[in-house]
Amino acid sequence: MAAIDTPRSDTPRSDAPGSYLGLPDSLSGDEVRRLVALVPASGDAPTVTTHAPFSGEQLAELVQCTPDDVLAAAERARVAQRRWARVPIRERAAVMLRLHDLVLDNRERLMDVVQAENGKSRRDAFLEVADIAITCRYYARTGPKALSSKRRSGLIPGLTSVEEHHHPKGIVSIISPWNYPLSLGAGDTIPALLAGNAVVQKADNQTALTALAALDLARQAGVPEDLWQVVLGRGSSIGPAMLDIADFVMFTGSTESGRHIAAEAGRRLVDCSLELGGKNALVVLDDADLHRAVEGAVRACFSSSGQLCISIERMYVADAIYDEFVSRFVDAVRALPLGASYRFDQQMGSLTSSEQLEVTSAHVDDAVAKGATVLHGGTARPDLGPFFYEPTVLEGVEPGMECYREETFGPVVAISRFSTDAEAIELANDSRYGLNASVWSRNGRRGREVARQIRAGTVNVNEAFAAAWGSIDAPMGGMGDSGMGRRHGDHGILKYTESQTVATQRLMNLAPPIERLGDAGFADVLTRSLKLLKAVGWR
Repeated sequence: MAAIDTPRSDTPRSDAPGSYLGLPDSLSGDEVRRLVALVPASGDAPTVTTHAPFSGEQLAELVQCTPDDVLAAAERARVAQRRWARVPIRERAAVMLRLHDLVLDNRERLMDVVQAENGKSRRDAFLEVADIAITCRYYARTGPKALSSKRRSGLIPGLTSVEEHHHPKGIVSIISPWNYPLSLGAGDTIPALLAGNAVVQKADNQTALTALAALDLARQAGVPEDLWQVVLGRGSSIGPAMLDIADFVMFTGSTESGRHIAAEAGRRLVDCSLELGGKNALVVLDDADLHRAVEGAVRACFSSSGQLCISIERMYVADAIYDEFVSRFVDAVRALPLGASYRFDQQMGSLTSSEQLEVTSAHVDDAVAKGATVLHGGTARPDLGPFFYEPTVLEGVEPGMECYREETFGPVVAISRFSTDAEAIELANDSRYGLNASVWSRNGRRGREVARQIRAGTVNVNEAFAAAWGSIDAPMGGMGDSGMGRRHGDHGILKYTESQTVATQRLMNLAPPIERLGDAGFADVLTRSLKLLKAVGWR
């Protein structure tokens, strides 16, 4: 598992056109080798070489795991999980609080690796770091209560005592994506571990170093060595093994892959949680604060270069303010700092791969060829780096254009008019997806009323996506083709458990009254009892 030594400058290179940005010092050859040594691969497996999106420089040579490596990792994980499940929940929570501190203390190194592998801006990389800290703190503080045994109402008041318990599933298979490698890798692992499970995670090759850096910090915090393991390999190779070992599957990725995983999980009768694609809508009502709406819309569309499941690709603006809003919005997009930098001086970075660049370019070219107008952007920027593409605003996108319904997953937004709130809701709901949406209005009540009618798992009023995503006490997930299951909140930890009911009957069995009264007599007595329980307000 050898890293490839590549030239690294002591300071970031110039962001001037034609000068690509080098790799940060924190990703030295020795550090990359140390991280990839955490991968549980054996034998002479094939390797995959990853490259930095900012420059195309080689990052690492990653040995790919075999199905047998995955099975061996699972065997070790099961042994570790049985020990971990016996650790008191408060002690497990203390590990997560230590991880919270380690993540913040190592923020610069984590931001470096996220940017080097993904190509996003420094600000967007920092938000991933902050997200993991928030997740650690939240579940460490709330997890013990969520997982605690609870008393439930019994069949016969005073005679039937009922308890609800939660037991860990066992092994959670997490298949995490490249676009938010820290948030969507470690963020799903934290509650799974806290609930007493082991995790075998298949990280995407492109962002494997980020997952391994998180694993490294988790082990420093006290997570046992075999409890969380990161395996690498293409889905076609180790995907079936990842499903075979799973007692629960957590997947973030494409809708097509999600359907396959759900079918396989159903065949094995194991549960799964899937966050899939999105074609998210933003609605600007006629009473919106235009200054706030423009700023929020820019973030909504172009954070992480649009490579964000909950980013906005469709924008609907009320007729009465359309011209003014579009003028302000295009000006703001035109002023958006674009470039490669390991500092906080660029607000939008690169796409991550040639595949994402090809899809983005194809969607824009198709729309223009069929009559759409480019208000800004629409052009690749190879002068900035191999996968840069300008933030792009399209007008006149109609059915029949690829980007009308299909997810672009790039820095492209289509903007359209509407006349009434009802029309805006209808347009927002004209999608097979239902992941996230955004509504802007000075009238909070009106904004919430529109939001409730949009078919999406999260809807933000007067915010792009951060309000709903960052409020992790509330569930987050998609409707329709955007997936099933939820992360965050109690949902985000209880899904990793098996619920068990233990009912204790006191003083008398349930059968003798039936024997004494007979079936008809017992039915009469129970009918009167049920009416009485309703009358006194019993649940």
